[in-house]
Amino acid sequence: MGGDVNTFIQQVPLEYFIMLCTLLFCLGVLGVLLRKNAIVILGCVELMLNSVNLLLAAFSAYSGDGNGQLLVFFIMVVAAAEVAVGLAIIAMMYRNTKSVDVSIFNKLRG
Repeated sequence: MGGDVNTFIQQVPLEYFIMLCTLLFCLGVLGVLLRKNAIVILGCVELMLNSVNLLLAAFSAYSGDGNGQLLVFFIMVVAAAEVAVGLAIIAMMYRNTKSVDVSIFNKLRG
C-alpha cells in the first residue's frame, strides 16, 4: 500500500506542493506579525510548522527516501511541546491580566 500512496503523490507536480506550502507559510508569518491575540499567534506558528512538514513529506515521497518523514515526526513532537509551553504561558498571562493580548507583555516587565 505504501507504494500506491507514493505513486499517487508523485502524480501531483512537486511545484504545486511548493506553492501550497509557501502560501501556508506566508499566511502563518502574516498572522504572527499582524495579530495581537496570543492564541491566534500560537495557531499561526503551528500553521508554519505544518507547512514545512507537508513540504518535507512531499520531498520525501518524491525522492523515495523515508528520512524526510522521520524528520516530520520529530517536528511534530517539538510542535506538541511548543503548544504545551505556549498554552501554559498564555494561561499565566490570562491569570495575571485577564487578557490574552500580547501588547500587554510590556506591562508584565518589572
